Order: sequence, then C-alpha cells, then structure tokens
Amino acid sequence: MNVQSTLRWGILATGNIARSFAGDLRDAGITMTAVGSRRSESAAAFAAEFGIATAHGSYEHLVAAPDVDAIYVATPHPMHLEAALLAIDAGKHVLVEKPFTLSQPDAQVIAERAASQGVVVMEAMWTRFLPHMVRVRQLVAEGALGEVRTVIADHTQSLPTDPEHRLQNPALGGGALLDLGIYPVSFAVDILGLPTGVQAHAAMTPTGVDRQTAMIFSYDDGRQAVLHCALDTAGSNRAVVIGTEGAIEIDRVWYTPTAIRRYDRDWNLLETFDEEVATRGMHFQALELERRVAGHAPTALPIDESVAIMGVLDEVRRIIGLRYPGE
Repeated sequence: MNVQSTLRWGILATGNIARSFAGDLRDAGITMTAVGSRRSESAAAFAAEFGIATAHGSYEHLVAAPDVDAIYVATPHPMHLEAALLAIDAGKHVLVEKPFTLSQPDAQVIAERAASQGVVVMEAMWTRFLPHMVRVRQLVAEGALGEVRTVIADHTQSLPTDPEHRLQNPALGGGALLDLGIYPVSFAVDILGLPTGVQAHAAMTPTGVDRQTAMIFSYDDGRQAVLHCALDTAGSNRAVVIGTEGAIEIDRVWYTPTAIRRYDRDWNLLETFDEEVATRGMHFQALELERRVAGHAPTALPIDESVAIMGVLDEVRRIIGLRYPGE
C-alpha cells in the first residue's frame, strides 16, 4: 500500500501509540526520517524496528532536525503542551495525539502558537478520518437519516489496574475519560456539534481517577448524546446515530476500521458500507495533516473544534470531581 505523501515525519516519544502510528505509516509508504526519545536506547531500538534513519536521544534534537517537516507527538497527554510547543517553535507542523491536551487552556495555547508561527497543528483523533466515519458524515449531511436526534456510543476496555500504571496515575492524566471517553465525546460533537448542557456521573479508582464515566449531552433543540467509558470492564464498543427517517449502526469496534449499516425508520436494511483497511488506519490522519499543509481546508476536526472539545471534557471533569496535580 503506497499513498501520496510529501512530508518527512519525525516521531516524538516511543510508547505503544507511537508504535501503532509508525507501523501504519511504514505500511502506507509514508516517509519517517527520525525518531526522538528521552533515552537514546529507546530511540535507537524504535528506529531499527521501523526502518527510520536517525534516532535522537532528546526531543530537542528531533525537532531541530533539518530533515523533518512534521512531528507526531506521542507522549502521555500531560506532556502534550510542552512537546507541541517545542515542535511549533522549531517551525515544524504538528500532529498531537488525542486527547489534544490536558485542558482547554493548554489547547488554546497550542492553537495560538501554531497560528503565530504559521504552521499546521492538528489533533490525532484518527477515528475521524477512517473511511466508515467519512461515510457516516456523508449520510448525515445528505439528510439520509432525516433529523438526527440521538447519538449513542461507548468505549470500554479491560486495562491494567496496577496503581502505578499510567491510566491509574493522576500525575499522568489517568482515568477513563481522557484516554477512552475522548472517543465518544469527539464522535458526539462531530455529529451533533457542541452540547449546550452536560450531565455526568463517575465511579473513581482508589488512586482518584475515574474508572467509568457516563455522560448525557443535551442540545437546545432536544437532541441528545448518551455516552459511556470504562477502563476496567470491556463492553460491546458499538455506536449508533438515530434520526427521524432512519439510523446508522457502527459495528464493534466502532472507533477502528469497521462496517456500518444504514436502516430506514422501520429498520429495514438499506446499505452496508465495509471498506477494507489493511492497517489500523492511523495513516489517514497523517495524510490529512499533509493536505492541510498543502493548503487544503480541513475535511474533519479543525483545530478550533479540538480546543472546544477540550472545554467539554473540562466540564465533565468539573462535574465528576476529577482534578489533576497542579490544577
């Protein structure tokens, strides 16, 4: 699989999400020229695994590299602000792993700095750019469902419960909401826009982060989103969009490459969309950033929407009492 790519990518950090991203870029034929880590050994091992020419033992050396045009920030989200600004100030375009930041004020700082430096910055909400999600937006925009009334989505996994694990650690932005809940929250905003009302309830871990959170978004015209995330119980991970003239079901796992089915108002099947994606599909977001660098308008998730979504997550955190050190 080879795609049209014009930028030379640098990978900042070498954790699991960076490995997934780098694997998809490699398989899509997108050029990665450098990787940076705080440990030279980690950078070297990552470079060897993915066929990357240069390994840097610091983030500063990576962003300063003249053979890198765009940086993918793959650190834990409390470090997104520092890493993104480092890359932006070096004149690099930046794809920042989701959630975009720890809070809306941090997101606004990144957006404003990128604008002042004349570089493109984008949130790596990879689901938005998968073929089945592109089709969902097309159907909604065409009015195929009539008036869309409801979005229902969940993201639940059975993940490590070790109190020292990143997901359990408040200092590392742990909890279900920012790691998993960002997916249904972003999906609801994608389909319905920003809510005018937010309700939420959470159950907390012994370390003080949310292990599961339920949310209801309301809108002035009566539309609703019903959303759920959990980090210690794996569920169906399906999603549905319901309108006055029909509905779209998204198979499990809805936020990865999968199939959708469209029904009429009596639940007669009208369409099945199931475009095969050979990889996890994380290269689509890299190509979207490249299009924006080339001057094309965003196809999904402009930066101001990422900033606004962080505001919604901030409100959910306020309601459930999830605060991180230093806030």
